[in-house]
Amino acid sequence: MTEIHAASAAADVAAPASHRTPAAPTAPGDQWWRSAVIYQIYPRSFRDANGDGIGDLPGIIDGLPALAHLGVDAVWLSPFMTSPQRDAGYDVADYRDVDPIFGTLADYDRLVEVAHALGLRVIVDLVPNHSSSDHPWFQAALAAAPGSPERARYLFRDGRGPAGDEPPNNWESVFGGGAWTRVSEADGTPGQWYLHVFDSTQPDFDWTNPEVRAEFEDILRFWLDRGTDGFRVDVAHGMIKEEGLPDFVPNPSEGSMGGGEQDPPFFGQDGVHEIYRAWHRVLEEYDGERVLCAEAWVSPLSRMARWVRPDEMQQAFNFPYSGTDWDAAALRSVIDESLEAFGAVGAPSTWVLSNHDLVRHTTRLSLTAENPQGAGLGPRSVGIPEPDQALGRARAASTLMLALPGGAYLYQGEELGLPEVTDLPDEARQDPSFFRTNGERYGRDGCRVPLPWEATGAAFGFNDSGASWLPMPGDWGRYARSAQAGVEGSTLELYRTLLGLRREHGLAHADLVWHEDQEAGVLAFTVGAVTVVANTGSNPVSLPGYGSLVASSDPSVSDGAELLPPDVTVWLTGAA
Repeated sequence: MTEIHAASAAADVAAPASHRTPAAPTAPGDQWWRSAVIYQIYPRSFRDANGDGIGDLPGIIDGLPALAHLGVDAVWLSPFMTSPQRDAGYDVADYRDVDPIFGTLADYDRLVEVAHALGLRVIVDLVPNHSSSDHPWFQAALAAAPGSPERARYLFRDGRGPAGDEPPNNWESVFGGGAWTRVSEADGTPGQWYLHVFDSTQPDFDWTNPEVRAEFEDILRFWLDRGTDGFRVDVAHGMIKEEGLPDFVPNPSEGSMGGGEQDPPFFGQDGVHEIYRAWHRVLEEYDGERVLCAEAWVSPLSRMARWVRPDEMQQAFNFPYSGTDWDAAALRSVIDESLEAFGAVGAPSTWVLSNHDLVRHTTRLSLTAENPQGAGLGPRSVGIPEPDQALGRARAASTLMLALPGGAYLYQGEELGLPEVTDLPDEARQDPSFFRTNGERYGRDGCRVPLPWEATGAAFGFNDSGASWLPMPGDWGRYARSAQAGVEGSTLELYRTLLGLRREHGLAHADLVWHEDQEAGVLAFTVGAVTVVANTGSNPVSLPGYGSLVASSDPSVSDGAELLPPDVTVWLTGAA
């Protein structure tokens, strides 16, 4: 893992002019993001070039050729900016630099250069709702007096009660516990409280402050000048809080990130749209069709579509789709709703099954017990399927998803069929939600375990030292890229086949037409020249003569098969 990244140390840290336009060829007005398959890289778990147990930018550079060979169009990098890493980088202390554990700005410039040369675009994770408590602005706020310009960048408030010793309101943190922390003033007396919708080390910015808005527009330009092709915006439904910060009692059945019938007063406020219109104008200053993608937990989908109106963002993650059970009727409903809602504003729908915050869909789709978003899985969890039994359903779901019109997101390792790691010991866990809930929630570590690249070795090719920031299961070698590459029927080769056919047949731009009167549990539709049939039921069903089989999630189903087994999706072309 030394040949490519060795040159990165010599790269000029100034943004090279050649990086200002993506090297990937694009026809004028092509709008690449409408059809793109974007691969999420979780940097600390992708590949580790220096052997310290934490993945890094040079490791990502080493792995980019494999992603280009897989057939994706872009990579999205979860946070790599300077951070104390109390929430795996989603607590940023410096928005204009790379954290030393991941490398340097020179490494980032080299990464963009290599990615563009391979035809891959690069999307950066931006965290605008809150900073780290180590951020210089927040440290200045702690040292300043109440009512000062320094405190006005964040949400400081006086407490309630005669002595101000009660929080300003009753809000609960997404990670558990209260959403307010009291500070000690310069003279040592108990002082104001500051808001943190997430961890206490992640204070929320006050986005009514023009200084905050100007700062982030400058941050956008900093990364755009380095050739960055776009931004995935963390908590894109946050930032603006309801005026007056009223008390709120959440519905216990709804997820902590919002997205239910009633938005918390700190999520989903209309004022966020003004921010994204301004960001849209910043991106229009640059060539190469730069993009914004929203992590917006709002519902229904018709409301989520407001984030992708023509003058705002280009994409929004389709969380209702990722949260849909493996059920034909439910899937058809959410697909129809998605295409209608996003189409109504002229935007593509996106499709996603896994990410760094969700139980991997290889495991999740076969759970037999409730598992709320963010709860995670661990040794005391119930209803966890055996990985080999669950893989077939996950492959079928991926085969269905990659046929749908619009854009798609893949999470690192799903192309290897990685299951959720459910037996991490408590002492190895690092997710703050595990600690803030006293272990009541296992959190998200189980989907963040480092990737296996080689079938053998102490860290399965994640690095050469054997170190790993989260322990890797002993059987991880069977999922390794080297164990699957070129192996007919492997999950890796299935993904590669699907991505190639998706591009060849232009499925992302095609119309979807349903086939009616299917057997119970069957989903069938034609998109472009490809007919897709998925059996979500528990019994084999007849497979009508829709054409010749070109892809199957189950390698045992061959062309001419008359029956489609349960948990299998096939693609066919050329009606018989």
